[in-house]
Amino acid sequence: MTYRWAYMDHWRVDTPRGPQTQYANRRLMDDFVKQISAVGFEGLDMFDFQVFGLSGMFGSIAKYQEYLQDHGIAKIVNLFRGIMYDPRVADAHVRETHDEIVESTRRMLGMWSDLQIENLIVMPASLWTTTAPVTDDKIKAAAECWTRVGEMSLTEFGVRTTGHHEFFCAIRTFDDIVRFYDLTDPRYVSFFCDTAQHCIAGVDPVELYERLHDRVSGFHFKDTVQQDTTSAYQHRPDAELMAPQTDRWFHEMGVEGGLVDFQRLVRAMDAHGYDGWVTVEHDKANIGGDYAESTALSMWYAQQVLGKVAS
Repeated sequence: MTYRWAYMDHWRVDTPRGPQTQYANRRLMDDFVKQISAVGFEGLDMFDFQVFGLSGMFGSIAKYQEYLQDHGIAKIVNLFRGIMYDPRVADAHVRETHDEIVESTRRMLGMWSDLQIENLIVMPASLWTTTAPVTDDKIKAAAECWTRVGEMSLTEFGVRTTGHHEFFCAIRTFDDIVRFYDLTDPRYVSFFCDTAQHCIAGVDPVELYERLHDRVSGFHFKDTVQQDTTSAYQHRPDAELMAPQTDRWFHEMGVEGGLVDFQRLVRAMDAHGYDGWVTVEHDKANIGGDYAESTALSMWYAQQVLGKVAS
């Protein structure tokens, strides 16, 4: 099976003014887009909070999409919504806040309707620390919330709502993730598999994909060299940056000692006929690494290793 490769828009470069992202100015955006296009990426994933800056830089999102296409990037594939969970205002396990989550998502999708994205990616529950104890009823409430959002996003905007489970998300174990999707409406809620996040949480992403393959709408392919052995998922506000056991959780595909069995996963994807987009991600690659290098190494691995596995 042949996949189309997208890139999650983490990127940073050192400048005389300190580290800067591609959103700092047009020259850095040019560098970023040329780099990912040159190594073979065709799509881009991004966060919703970056859209405002792009509108200012290019005049509109439609103009930015034209710019991407002129530089070899076909489209923005997925938009990751960064909800600031607060049980007083918006938290999926608190039913009284569901109306606000639905309406704020509707407003956001309406504002950026020119994006023409395929998936709206969400973390389907708040931090484990603010949700614990994680009960069946809280999982059921979250499922009710995202089924409502998913019905709205698909019927009104043609966008699928899909769940992405960070290792510090309240819905993080194999059993809880499966229970969540059992309770959602498959017409409206999909599963987005982040390989490293599941490995860190002690969940085999291949086993999880095998269980939920008919619900999958995309992947974030990145590796890790360690599981969470210190209950780092309980650290707030950012378990990825405040973990006592490591400064860097995430690595590019093919890293020595990587825990993700990408070849086994691709064989499973091939067996189930997956033919959608696959997104490469290097979250926080600048910690002991370099984004441009990690991007090139990952695409080499995708083309020269995984490309020979997929039929």
